[in-house]
Order: sequence, then structure tokens, then C-alpha cells
Amino acid sequence: MMRRLLTLFRKELLDLMRNRAALIPVIVAAVIAIAMPFSITVVIPQMSHEPLGADADLLKISRAVGADELSGEGRVQLFLFQQFLLVFLLMPITGAMSLAAHAIVGEKQARTLEPLLATPITTFELLVAKVLGSLIPTLVISAGALALYFAGIAVTAEPGVARGMLTVRTLLLVLGIAPLAALVSLQLALIISSRVNDPRTAQQFGVLIILPLTALLVAQFTGSMWLTNRTIVGLGAVLLVLWIVLTGFSVALFDREAILTRWR
Repeated sequence: MMRRLLTLFRKELLDLMRNRAALIPVIVAAVIAIAMPFSITVVIPQMSHEPLGADADLLKISRAVGADELSGEGRVQLFLFQQFLLVFLLMPITGAMSLAAHAIVGEKQARTLEPLLATPITTFELLVAKVLGSLIPTLVISAGALALYFAGIAVTAEPGVARGMLTVRTLLLVLGIAPLAALVSLQLALIISSRVNDPRTAQQFGVLIILPLTALLVAQFTGSMWLTNRTIVGLGAVLLVLWIVLTGFSVALFDREAILTRWR
């Protein structure tokens, strides 16, 4: 099984290398995720000559991060950089959608799905390989973007802000929620992709998971809620269970013969 999975995964990567334009949305999302927080926390305050710490509302909301050893300006920077970290949760989803939505539909259009389904591979192996083929390249790009993000914080933010970013909460978000949210979204896109002929339809359904994550982002910025470590672990557990359910559902729904005979 592992040998077939690795073979299918290598095939997905080779297909990606032949269609490198599919990585453009991932790169664009990475650039936006990096540029936006530094524009708001560093560039705009310097250009307007109004420090972030001068805003009483921001000072009040920023108390959620603790970090009493930082100045008011530093605490607000830490608060904003932690909030923009949630944008990196959206990046793997939006980027991978451009790859996953074509996973089945693209194979149909290229007429390469028929010989693939004629091999002894199981439906589970096929779907897992396609999910990993979309997920891993986007996570690699996301990791590079995160490295640049933390390097930029270390260079531009007040002393102590970069150290304040290195918390268990950050690790849970980056190593837990981000890949799990991407997995759920990718699995949903694959389910839709196996039943439709238009990759854009699969993309539209796949990005539905962005809506609750966007709501979390807005709630964090307004100070109406704060994601604690326990809340993040609970959210991760829900996403893991949801991905397992979607994987089982996608395997049951994936009718190999119907996909080949009904598609025109």
C-alpha cells in the first residue's frame, strides 16, 4: 500500500511540475499574508507618525496577550502579529484549492483518469495521494512564508515581540489548525471534484471552510473573543474528526465506473 501511495504521490508532484502556473495562487497568497501585517503594524504608523500605542482601544484589546514586560507599543505589535498569524491558516486552503479542484476534473479533461482507474490501486489510495499532492507543496510554501514572517518581526518590531510570538499557541495554530483546516477543505474539494465537470465549482465548495476561519479572525481583531490553547486543541479535534468523516464519505461516494461512464 505504501509503495502505491508513494508512486501516486510522485505522479501528482510530476503533474504539478508540468503545470507550475497552478502554484501562482499559493505564492500570491503568501505575499499578501506577509505584506499585510507589516504594512499595518510598521509602515503605516511610521508614515503617519502615529504610534500604535497611542490608540487607547488597541491598548485595551492588546491586554489579551499578556506580555506586561513589553511597552504599550510592543504589546500592540505583538497582539496584531498574533492576529495576522491566523491569515496563514487561510493560505494553505486558498492556495491548495487551485490544485485540488483540478485533481479529478483535470484528470477527466486530460483523459488520464481512465488508465489510472484501470490499475489495481484502491479508491482510498487514489484520494489520499491526491490530497497529499495538493497539501504538501502548499505547506512547504507556507512554511517558507512563515519563516520570512518571523524574520521580519525580529527585524522590524520592538525588542521582545519576536520572542513573545514563540508560544504554545503559535505552535498549535501553525502545526495543528493550519494543516487540518487545509485537509478538510481539500477533502471537500475532492468530493465535489469527483462529481462535477467544472473545477471552479469544486473550488467554490472547497473554500467554504474559509468562512468560519474568517469569522474567527474578525472576532479576534475586535477583541470579542480570544483563542485559548484549550479552544485551539478542541477546534483541532473537531477538524480531525471532520476530515476522517469526509475521507470515508469520499471513498464511499467515489464510484469509479460511474465517473468514467457519465462524464462527457
